[in-house]
Amino acid sequence: MIVKFFDWVLIGVMLMMLAQSCEQASSMANGHAVNHRSKPKKTDVQRLRRDSLRDTICIAAVGDIMLGSSYPDSSKLPLDSAKGSFKPAVKYFEGADVVFGNLEGTLLDSGMPATYKKKLETGYLFRMPTQYGRILKDAGFNLLSVANNHITDFDYKGCTSTTKTLADNGIHYAGLESCPITIFQRNGVKYGFCAFAPNARTVQLLDSVKQKKIISNLKAQCDVVIVSFHGGAEGAQYEHIPFKMESFLNAKRGDVHQFAHNAIDAGADIVLGNGPHVSRALETYKGRLIAYSLGNFCTYKSVSVSGVCGMAPLLKVYLNKKGEFLNGNIIAFRQTHERGLSLDTANRVVQRIKTLTETDFPESELNIDEDGQISLND
Repeated sequence: MIVKFFDWVLIGVMLMMLAQSCEQASSMANGHAVNHRSKPKKTDVQRLRRDSLRDTICIAAVGDIMLGSSYPDSSKLPLDSAKGSFKPAVKYFEGADVVFGNLEGTLLDSGMPATYKKKLETGYLFRMPTQYGRILKDAGFNLLSVANNHITDFDYKGCTSTTKTLADNGIHYAGLESCPITIFQRNGVKYGFCAFAPNARTVQLLDSVKQKKIISNLKAQCDVVIVSFHGGAEGAQYEHIPFKMESFLNAKRGDVHQFAHNAIDAGADIVLGNGPHVSRALETYKGRLIAYSLGNFCTYKSVSVSGVCGMAPLLKVYLNKKGEFLNGNIIAFRQTHERGLSLDTANRVVQRIKTLTETDFPESELNIDEDGQISLND
């Protein structure tokens, strides 16, 4: 019985080989060989990959992060070594695919400020211990912008120590000329990220040609493109978007409205702003969300947190497979130098962003309710 079985198997194999040879002969008779196992087209591969993405993507985003400074001494470091810095917010980061913030300063254990920084009239110099990198990771951050005016506070040494510390903790980052982009995958989605600022050694906010090239190249490679910028004038009097070039301390700080629209035209799916140290309006453009400034979020001591500067939003955004805005919510926090970060049950920053959005974009398609829920108007 075993022999007969193998005889039948052998006969089957021979018949299959005969059929294949006949098929090849027929193809050659028509003047060309036919490849019956042709590779799928590139467009088909891209379509299949996009179809395999999750239906909804969640991005949690906050503004400036600066967990104290060890320069010139340790008096401006938190007593708990920053371990409780994000404690009130951690549960709101849970479930997000991407948790983003702007790292306003360096991660460096020792070193002197850059020479040109010493000469500045307003000498805010931020040097956080490298062990704080673990604080950021444990809080849930997996994406940070380093494009701002404080990444160079301690010259090249501060830049390289910061990027190494973030990499060692598995945190993606971008925004320097030496690291303009990052590409990473989360839950089957391929993300591209880039960040811009009008400051030394950062990818330039004022160079629209370079911006377009960077963003469009990312879009060609990724499912979702996240763009961050550090721009606009600083302080409580600069909550509104002026729709023109802004300046601060005699330096150009960008036309942030034009920048954000150009970024989306080039392929950005969400644009997240920081720099003014106050919250600004939200806008949708071509179905994509723009947050013009997320203000200060966790900035220990050295940054003013009085009045509107102490309002700290946590923005959670939900996008569809195409990167289009679906809905979101603002969770309200407040900062004081005495208590640090705490949940604000009065929802003050929600009301502020709602008012700014309605004032700066009176025809906005966004609706922000009193509880911070963000939806599209019918």
